[in-house]
Amino acid sequence: MSAQPFHVKDCALIALSTGIAVQTLREFREGLSLAPASSIYHHFWGRFLQPRFDEPEYNNDFAAWVYHSLHEKALAERLSVIDPTEFHDIEGLRGELIDRVEEHLDLSEWVPWSQADEQFHFMYSKILVMDTGRCLEDPRLLADSVSRMSLGSIFYHFIDARRRTPEKVDDFSAWLLSLGEDYQDLAAAVMAVDPYFSSLKEIRRVLSLCFSRYFKED
Repeated sequence: MSAQPFHVKDCALIALSTGIAVQTLREFREGLSLAPASSIYHHFWGRFLQPRFDEPEYNNDFAAWVYHSLHEKALAERLSVIDPTEFHDIEGLRGELIDRVEEHLDLSEWVPWSQADEQFHFMYSKILVMDTGRCLEDPRLLADSVSRMSLGSIFYHFIDARRRTPEKVDDFSAWLLSLGEDYQDLAAAVMAVDPYFSSLKEIRRVLSLCFSRYFKED
């Protein structure tokens, strides 16, 4: 077993402006190319800790704005089905967004625009990390511990970790992999959980169930 315990962290997001605001679909396309990678990330993942009240089928801020402010439902749907976990990095995700917007512009007879008070503001977020003081020495404690974790902890360890770990995986899987071959199957099961088309509460429930079932069967 690894000598390193699993230290449980919590987090919060602080949203900041990039200074880029757009009103038309053409300006939006340019904004996508100019915005920092952290902004693209924020508009896909920030909603998990900063819930919006947009239509639930639009799974990122870009799609929601295109639908609500530009009233371009077809493009909004095409943007909404993009799963960021399918891309190796943010630049690949950015390229996919730009391609879909450009395809729509090529087919449009006019350039969609929003009202002046409905501009899209490209934001980014800084993560504030807090140590909870809790740590796990034994993976068999994961099921109960995860079920009690705050949503901030779930975000930090299961979503944000993919930007931090060398393997680009969640912290739970990285820890399990460090423990040796005994937990390879469990780590694989955790990595198979797709976080994007879900919510932090559902992710917490699924992970807790995954750990509970594994150790019950084991």
